[in-house]
Amino acid sequence: MTDDVQSSESGFSIPSIRRVRVDAVARWLGMGWRDLRRVPAASLAYGLCFAVAGWLMALVFADAYALFAALIMGFLLIGPALAMGIYDLSRRIELGEEPRFLDTVAAWRPNLANIGLLAGVLGVLFLLWARASMVVFVLFFETAGLPTFADVVRAIFAFEQPEFAMAYFGVGGLFAALAFVISVIALPMMLDRKVDAVNAALTSMAACGRNPLPMLAWAACIVVLVIGSFATGFVGLVVVMPWLGHASWHAYRDLTTPGSEADEDLLRKLGPKA
Repeated sequence: MTDDVQSSESGFSIPSIRRVRVDAVARWLGMGWRDLRRVPAASLAYGLCFAVAGWLMALVFADAYALFAALIMGFLLIGPALAMGIYDLSRRIELGEEPRFLDTVAAWRPNLANIGLLAGVLGVLFLLWARASMVVFVLFFETAGLPTFADVVRAIFAFEQPEFAMAYFGVGGLFAALAFVISVIALPMMLDRKVDAVNAALTSMAACGRNPLPMLAWAACIVVLVIGSFATGFVGLVVVMPWLGHASWHAYRDLTTPGSEADEDLLRKLGPKA
């Protein structure tokens, strides 16, 4: 697959968005699993990092389950920014290279400013969600004292407190949806094409707008797999996070085209300073 059309001076990139069917999600997962099997050691090393982060959060916030629950949801907000090395593994496989873990740990460096900018936006969303979740707990969670982990799980997943569960999922869903829409293909795109954060985020939004049902299915798949991993005491993250990272790379590749004649015409009209 060739690279997209760019202005040599500015690196400006205009990818075209493909339409895909809902069953594309299964294809992305299959290709992601193939990449994981292609480089299992490097992939699982990244997965172990995610699992260790979960274990550390559980240890540090063992007595603050309301905040711990917010941090768990935060995985869905900032996870894409933490998977840059996994995207790079798939990129290197695509280029016919023999990827290694150490070759990809600094994958963000060639486009540091823009990747850092979008990661910062996701970080701000995470902090806003953490504060909003505390407000939801204060307003809706009914308990005589400090909630235990079992209290939180029952309230959220068993709907013992339906008003709290609906408020929690409603507010959390808004933050997660915003993070997903602006980043689902933006970060792999910035790694691959070295584009700026604004164009990458707009392209990601365009991909969601052009393929609403497939992207909704992809988001649901991510949520189910990640929450299922939490239910295993974070052990499942060792496999699930690199699997989703590889699959996300293939989602980006499937949803964008290298460059078209229309792109070339537009770049010629914009000129070298576009």
